[in-house]
Amino acid sequence: MATKEKTKVEERQENAAEQLSRIEQFYEENKKWVWGVVIGILVIWLATLAYNRYIYQPKCAEAQEQAFPAEASFAEGEYELALNGDGNVLGFAQIIDDYGTKAGKAIYLYAGICELQLGNNEDAIKYLAKYNGKEPILKARALSCQADAYVGLEEYGKAVSLYKKALAVNEKNDFNSTILFKEGLALKALGKNAEALACYKTILDKYPQSIEAYDIDRYIAEVSE
Repeated sequence: MATKEKTKVEERQENAAEQLSRIEQFYEENKKWVWGVVIGILVIWLATLAYNRYIYQPKCAEAQEQAFPAEASFAEGEYELALNGDGNVLGFAQIIDDYGTKAGKAIYLYAGICELQLGNNEDAIKYLAKYNGKEPILKARALSCQADAYVGLEEYGKAVSLYKKALAVNEKNDFNSTILFKEGLALKALGKNAEALACYKTILDKYPQSIEAYDIDRYIAEVSE
């Protein structure tokens, strides 16, 4: 028994020695190539590190600084100023052109909402479709705003689809009653009264304290006739 175990140990040692020998042989035969690959990887890593530290991060800081006035205008409801600036400060449109998402992913959401508020539905859709943030409330709002823009274009089918996607993002979203209400209106515009009724009843059942629930009986009556 001991002899068999010893044999297995010896076999493993021989296999390990063989593999080591092959590695050494490969290295000797391909020494220049191996070192070339190592140096290439090192150069790429250092270049990436340098770019991130000395170019990308400063650009991000600059972009965020440029975005502060536009965000302040947005918060005050000055959508034209927030979107296009005034010659002294940049608006979201120019910040996107100059920096892309370096000012943050929400820059597309801000720009899209501005276009929507200004009645530029097609431009709003273009911006909002580029927003790819993961935060549930903002993601749902981006989808809902896209749907609003399609309603403005009277493309109610696309609007309904986007309202449904917005609702699916987060079932506990406090804005879901608003989204459901808008979905109901879009469905009614399509002549789908039964589906609109389901939206209104969901508001009444799940969000009885919401603003939309206060007058929902009137809308229920309209699609129940």
